[in-house]
Amino acid sequence: MELTTEEQEMAEGKYGEATRKAMEILITLGEIYGAKRLIEITSVQVAGVSYANLNEPGLDWLADMANDGRVRVFTTLNPAGMDLEEWRKLAINEEFARNQQRVVDAFGRMGIITTCSCTPYLYGNLPHYGQHIAWSESSAVCYANSVLGARTNREGGPSALSAALVGKTPEYGFHLEENRQPEIRINVKTQVKGTYQFGALGKVLGDRLGDKITYITGIPKATVEELKSFCASYATYGGVALFHMEGITPDRVKKIPDESIDVTDADMKKAFSELDDDTEIDFISLGCPHASLSELEYIAKKLEGKKINPKKEVWITTARPTKQIADRMGFTKMIEDSGAKIAADTCCVVAPIKGRFHGLASDSAKMCYYGSGRNKFSVKLMSMDKCLEEAME
Repeated sequence: MELTTEEQEMAEGKYGEATRKAMEILITLGEIYGAKRLIEITSVQVAGVSYANLNEPGLDWLADMANDGRVRVFTTLNPAGMDLEEWRKLAINEEFARNQQRVVDAFGRMGIITTCSCTPYLYGNLPHYGQHIAWSESSAVCYANSVLGARTNREGGPSALSAALVGKTPEYGFHLEENRQPEIRINVKTQVKGTYQFGALGKVLGDRLGDKITYITGIPKATVEELKSFCASYATYGGVALFHMEGITPDRVKKIPDESIDVTDADMKKAFSELDDDTEIDFISLGCPHASLSELEYIAKKLEGKKINPKKEVWITTARPTKQIADRMGFTKMIEDSGAKIAADTCCVVAPIKGRFHGLASDSAKMCYYGSGRNKFSVKLMSMDKCLEEAME
């Protein structure tokens, strides 16, 4: 790659050891993928925050980078392994809590905003159309590229942090217009409505097409919540970082592909049947990706004056800023008076909950994927209303 004078000085260590290591990572990535230069970015979202994933080797590397590393652009974090303020209510043990706080503190020393969420676009890390960014959480990357029209590759935790410390990223992949064009057209010939159905659609497409860039027709409208659910599922089952949805997503498409496939009622039913274990539910998880304020309001009104079955655990995961607004509006009290728990900063994918529950119900196809694969739960994909009904049975 061609480096500017400043970039060369960064690579030589004149801006500190952490910046030198960051440049080493970015230069290596650029050379692997044939980038000609580094380009400026406006924001970063860093994954690899849960101590359950990092452990001591990962924490040692972070602490080393935090010795003299300071971010140059607005940077936020992916979910941690616990609610950073109320971890005890989630039955997180003290040793894990102490180590998780060490991780967050290391990020904080680098000037990173230590809000831990997979939906940074809901609370202030919101790039606009065409901006170059470096995000690493799979659903957020898919949402940023597809729904917002920003430009990011699917970064790993170290490469995202490196981009934050340098303020730049190699110009390759989805930063280039020619790599953002659709490869196949999808004709959705069945009604898709609600977060759980959009999640099932993401599974259908991910299972069939992998990470192909698709041009999707037949969806007349979609809410923010439905799109974030779709992005999470599609990115999980297919590794997708970008799609186009006719009339909904903003990116320019030069040519609609001739090759096409249909998605039918039968395809959707098959997806639901594969996420419908015959099991007794003892854990209900909502907020994957993190619940919006609108979703918290909806849940609060559904639970107002009602009680959760004490034999069942209910977590609604969300970003800390979203919860703070919910606190002010009274939604948190309405939810927690029912016996359900709002968990900020964390999610059920990265929290250390393996072995604590048996049967999971969720409106998130992504949550079902990780609940089954990582935590060995039996799973049921259901609408949010059905999940709440299950919680009160």
